[in-house]
Amino acid sequence: MKTGRPIETLILNLRGQKAILDANLAELYGVPTKVFNQAVKRNEERFPIDFRFQLTPEEWLKLRSHTASSKSEMSRDEAVALNRSQIVTGSQRHRDPRYLPYVLTEHGAIMAATVLNSPQAVAMSVYVVRAFIQMREQIAANAGILKCLAQIDKTLLVHDKALRDIYQKLLPLLAPSPVSPKPMIGFEP
Repeated sequence: MKTGRPIETLILNLRGQKAILDANLAELYGVPTKVFNQAVKRNEERFPIDFRFQLTPEEWLKLRSHTASSKSEMSRDEAVALNRSQIVTGSQRHRDPRYLPYVLTEHGAIMAATVLNSPQAVAMSVYVVRAFIQMREQIAANAGILKCLAQIDKTLLVHDKALRDIYQKLLPLLAPSPVSPKPMIGFEP
């Protein structure tokens, strides 16, 4: 992969779906973004809205600001290397601002590989699909863990209530007994 970043970092959560930007996918498949988008447009009937959609200006600004902040956390050398590879392939950073980027879902990424039909696109599509599957498995595992934690929390609440009841019942026993007056020694008048 030319980006130097793991595929999983290129997969974004947009509109409740896992998707990847057209420029990143084009880079993975080894073609310029312009060529990639032209191939997709020539085969638009293969890309329904659930396979490929265009970002809104608000989504694009939010994504760019998020990407800029994550790039600021990189070292200078990593940022230069990343920018150099993006410049060569016609990246999002150098995209004509009049055109909003497209994103492709898992199914759209697979379909793009069939449209491009280059050996590198076919080979990389396997990696892209595996990355989507791995992310789906991680989400399922996290959901399972959250379910177990919720069940533990519920059990703890039940135990907490039972312990409170026991404490309330033991509280009178723990209180000191009332002091009875000592009997007087001697005769009572």
